[in-house]
Amino acid sequence: MNKPQITIKDIARALNVSPSTVSRALKDNPDISKETRDLVHAYAREHNYKPNVLAVNLRASRSNTIGVIVPQLVHHFFSCVLSGIEKAAADAGYNIIVAQSNESYEQEVKIVHSFLAARVCGVIASLAKDTSRYDHYQELLNNDIPVVFYDRICTGLKTERVVVDNYAGSFAAVEYMIQTGCKRILFYGAAPHLEITKNRRNGYLDAMKKYKIPVDDSMILLCDTRERAISITPDLLESRKRPDGFFAINDETASGILYACKLVGVKVPDEVSICGFTDGAIAQSTDPKLTTVEQHGEEVGKSAFSILTGKLEGEEKSSNKIVRTNLVIRGTTK
Repeated sequence: MNKPQITIKDIARALNVSPSTVSRALKDNPDISKETRDLVHAYAREHNYKPNVLAVNLRASRSNTIGVIVPQLVHHFFSCVLSGIEKAAADAGYNIIVAQSNESYEQEVKIVHSFLAARVCGVIASLAKDTSRYDHYQELLNNDIPVVFYDRICTGLKTERVVVDNYAGSFAAVEYMIQTGCKRILFYGAAPHLEITKNRRNGYLDAMKKYKIPVDDSMILLCDTRERAISITPDLLESRKRPDGFFAINDETASGILYACKLVGVKVPDEVSICGFTDGAIAQSTDPKLTTVEQHGEEVGKSAFSILTGKLEGEEKSSNKIVRTNLVIRGTTK
């Protein structure tokens, strides 16, 4: 019986290097050390590696450019993701085109159409907040342009994705707040249709359930900006059922909660604990500094790029990744 043909991914796994390194070594790219090139060529010969002609021809008919869609570059997490993509692309010899949707579905559709016109070879994208239709991404797939989603993913299409462990990060944060004395923790979330909102809310709910703390609808609010947090938090702090903890979907919102506490004279963390999600510059510039969940955005970007280039090199198996989070305890919790 004939042995199945090995792929670039198989060689990479055997030699403990990235698929892009194998691809460049096989092409004798001088950026790859002679030792690594010789090792890759020797392994390929020994295992009778043959290039995927279909994949090579497909690559040859397209540009060497990857399109990247970022909801908003001002957010620390998205800028870190982009940094990871840029570094990986530079190492692998790819160009990238970066576009911001500015949280607009209409702008996102225009960007995708511009990527089609530019004949990009693949797309890495995170959905805008108000995106609930995905025909534009299906159009990419119909044109054999692979798509990898990160952070805000689309579950309605058969694509690869990279996400942080939103559920575990939320659970750990809320559990810590409970263990340090909080009994009424509010959750400030984003648009409910987004997968990150669902997963972070579920982590919050399960932590509260574990400690038998009841949750009603008034404890889960749509609030994912600093401005809205400053607007709605003072009334909640002065209500009869005053919260003693807030878990926010991002650091911008958490910083707004902290500012609102100062406006009404509530002491943090003595009277109220606050936890965010991201661990960007904002978390370390507030007073006190924010307790938050670290997302490792650069790793998300590098992983998304690796998965996309794997598809471009002919990898047929679906490949998704969950990046682990960790709780960073600072001054807004006890």
